[in-house]
Amino acid sequence: MASRLHQKVALKYGKTQCKKMHVMLNSPVGRIEISGCETGVHEIQLKENVLSQNSTKEASVTCEVCEGPEEMTEPLKQCTAWLQAYFCEPWMTEKLPMPPFHHPVFEQDSFTRQVLWTLLRDVKFGEAVSYKQLADLAGNSKAARAVGGAMRSNPVPIIIPCHRVICSSGQTGNYGGGTHLKQWLLSHEKLQKEKLAY
Repeated sequence: MASRLHQKVALKYGKTQCKKMHVMLNSPVGRIEISGCETGVHEIQLKENVLSQNSTKEASVTCEVCEGPEEMTEPLKQCTAWLQAYFCEPWMTEKLPMPPFHHPVFEQDSFTRQVLWTLLRDVKFGEAVSYKQLADLAGNSKAARAVGGAMRSNPVPIIIPCHRVICSSGQTGNYGGGTHLKQWLLSHEKLQKEKLAY
């Protein structure tokens, strides 16, 4: 019974079953789990947040694999390298290949997909944009609430930087990993950008 249901889910997306692999990283913000297959990264989950509510200062800047298969797929290698660079050498992220994504949200033509690609393409490291501004960039100025929904649907946080989307008032707004994590990520980017300016 379960295998029939699994086949239906696989057929629904027009794909065969993926051979999913997982990699766990220890990062400055806690454990990060990356899952994916040969085709691409399925999702990034922020597992154990080690930041306290008031922590905006720079934490230890190491990001290392702590669990995972000896032989990783190319998308998992690329994602791991990208996240390590983000935390330790952020200026390198522009030079690294973006890992391919393999998640239903990217396979359907939808406003959510449009918003996520727009955010990835147009809002750079150390920048922030309001929900309304991102709605404008994505082609629907009246869809600020839908942008919030798209941020909640983001399967690959940090790489697709939903933490860079803030309220029009300047407040940080919500974040799947908690507002203190969002504040830390924004502070990390601001500090690293300032370091590069000198």
